[in-house]
Amino acid sequence: MSAAENWTDPRPTEAPRPRREAQGGPPPGVLAVVFTGLFLAGLVLSTVLADGAPFPSPFGGTGEIVAYFRAHSDAVRLSGALQFAASIPLAVYAATVSARLHRLGVRAPGATIALAGGLLAAGFLACCGLVSWTLSRTEVLELPPLVRALQYLAFATGGPGHVVTLGLLVAGIAVPGLLAGLLPRAFAVTGLVLAAVAELSTLTLLLDGAALLLPLARFTCLGWLIAAGFLLPRRRTRKEN
Repeated sequence: MSAAENWTDPRPTEAPRPRREAQGGPPPGVLAVVFTGLFLAGLVLSTVLADGAPFPSPFGGTGEIVAYFRAHSDAVRLSGALQFAASIPLAVYAATVSARLHRLGVRAPGATIALAGGLLAAGFLACCGLVSWTLSRTEVLELPPLVRALQYLAFATGGPGHVVTLGLLVAGIAVPGLLAGLLPRAFAVTGLVLAAVAELSTLTLLLDGAALLLPLARFTCLGWLIAAGFLLPRRRTRKEN
């Protein structure tokens, strides 16, 4: 036997390093609580600053709408700022949930649909917040036709634009949650129903009366997303045969 065959490496053999778990990102349930809290704070605080006066409907008269924005510009500015702020954790939520679904083995389009829907919903909410902030500026309020146009834009982006795409986010989580058994069956089915209601709110663009679907879909979807953020597992458990 040659010396080369008898030679052994004097260095100690290192034990194999444990495989590091992929970064899971911030807890989605906490993110959902944050963006829902910011959104609700915008509604409540702006109403308080406006002495309880409700935000004017875009289907009301121009004089009434302009009078509200002129009298309560601080409330409108605060509402716009908080809506814009709420869009950031919503976007992070969508990215985090999509990554988690992929890590849980979801290869169907659901994870990508959740990401696309969440980013679109965040984008529309951010646009609504920025347009609302614009409506609080004195220079803009001197032009009633511009005020009316901007309020329509704020309604379109923060109403059907945001709610319909929020429904996509819910559906993108609920479908793989149901098919892959990642979420309780009844909860996932409820998510699909809420997503359908959110999609139906598209009718608001054609029928003024369909605007009633917006708060119904918005607040139920927000509650569902909070629960889903806490229920979605971090890792997939293997079932024993």
